[in-house]
Amino acid sequence: MRQRDPRELGGHWRTAQRIAVHEPDADLAPWVERIWTASWDYAEPYAQKIVPLPQVHVSVIGGGTPRVVGPRSRHMVRELAGRSSVVGAAFRPGVFRALAGAPVSRLVDRELDAGDLPSLAGGPAWAGVMADWLRARLPADGPGPAAREAGALVARVAADPTIARVDRLAAGSGLGVRTLQRLFAEHVGPGPKWVIRRYRLQEVTARLEAGGPAVDWADLAAELGYADQAHLSRDFADLFGEPPTAYARRYPD
Repeated sequence: MRQRDPRELGGHWRTAQRIAVHEPDADLAPWVERIWTASWDYAEPYAQKIVPLPQVHVSVIGGGTPRVVGPRSRHMVRELAGRSSVVGAAFRPGVFRALAGAPVSRLVDRELDAGDLPSLAGGPAWAGVMADWLRARLPADGPGPAAREAGALVARVAADPTIARVDRLAAGSGLGVRTLQRLFAEHVGPGPKWVIRRYRLQEVTARLEAGGPAVDWADLAAELGYADQAHLSRDFADLFGEPPTAYARRYPD
């Protein structure tokens, strides 16, 4: 087991990183949930842990060429070194199918040059402004009905903590389980079971970030639909890279 980097703990990473999130312009809003920027300055390389969401990102690091980063099935680690920056666009769940030209499930755990997708090829390698670069490439008629339906279902999972099972989501949407699974494979990437698990586990990180009284892990596991604390801890470690009690040390006391 690697020795814990003290820069991970107690929110200290904020001293070397600057992160900003921007609302997209109205014409991009049907496609893009947020445009974000991050910059860092590390004398020694830092292992940045990135937790997954059911979203496709297009990002540019240090003024290089745009990259498409597909949804991740579990956490990833990216090494940050020296002084640099990144700008990215987080696409709304469900809509990237129109740009991918194939089911979004094929992008899960993949990263590729944006130019490898015909819809994103052409023009300069990097236009300098993420919004302008996207605006020139997005379909003018907006996301289709199936994409909007998939996105609405993901939003429902995120907003309703009582959705802990795929059959509950299917029943509430009026779709069969298999139809729901096909819809997610085509337009979201990860399946509905993964999406439900991800957003229920986000309840854990929200409580850790909020601070306050110590978390009763057994009670929280039951509240989130887990049989016991051990199942919660195992799922959390798979997605976030470490058990929740260890992950809690990343936040200030």
